[in-house]
Amino acid sequence: MEPILQVENLTKQYPDFKLDQVSFSIPRGTIMGLIGENGAGKSTTINAILDLIRKDAGTVTFWGQELSATPKQMKEDIGVVFDGINFYETLTPAKVGTISAAAYTQWNAAVYNGYLAKFQLASDKEIKTFSKGMKMKLCIAVALSHKPKLLILDEATSGLDPIMRDDMLDVFLDFIQDENHSILMSSHITTDLEKVADNITFIHEGKVLFCKAKDELRYNYGIIRCGAALFEAIDKSEILAYRKLDYQWDVLVADKEKARRKYKTAVVDNASIDDILLLYVKGEQVQ
Repeated sequence: MEPILQVENLTKQYPDFKLDQVSFSIPRGTIMGLIGENGAGKSTTINAILDLIRKDAGTVTFWGQELSATPKQMKEDIGVVFDGINFYETLTPAKVGTISAAAYTQWNAAVYNGYLAKFQLASDKEIKTFSKGMKMKLCIAVALSHKPKLLILDEATSGLDPIMRDDMLDVFLDFIQDENHSILMSSHITTDLEKVADNITFIHEGKVLFCKAKDELRYNYGIIRCGAALFEAIDKSEILAYRKLDYQWDVLVADKEKARRKYKTAVVDNASIDDILLLYVKGEQVQ
């Protein structure tokens, strides 16, 4: 089945940074987590996907078409939430609803008001009186209320407390139950992605290091914790990344069960997405 979003060799050159041939695709009915350290290129990727910045090379298609082909309908079908408020802060949620109804032919006022109630947002209070978390909830409510088929979320849960983040993740999971809906979710809170993402794309220094199923990372990847002697004995072709600490070596491998069988004296721990990101960013690769 044709993916909802297909990104191929997306490239953008700045004087001090290059987004270098980024490629990934998002199947229908799935959540793609986009991870990487600050400055890795996550927001640049999202801005280029949405034509908010001019890309230097590569193609981006939604449902097999470029955004410029049918921009009005694409605007209806793509809900976007950035890490920041998109509305004048003297507006109220009620006024935001009125403006949105004029902007989107698919706007559903009943759905919007339902989200305002669910998120406990007073419709008559000015946005400037809201906390950061409340502002993010308002943006998410708007994005969900014009019947989008794809949500693009750039750090959309970063201002929420753990309870509301968990509630919001349930909202996102409900959204993709219709198998025609998908989500691209950039987040530095990798525990959120461990709960809801189907696939993970890891961007580091402007390049995609990998795009893999989350379950492959969680269930197959592991970290060998060992001393210098065992580190020297490890087959270097099995090492994805490694890091020398004060008293041990941490070695990231793609098959923890194989490592446990092969290196019986070593401790081989499970690897969280945070662990994987940390080792790739702060560790080294075998040359």
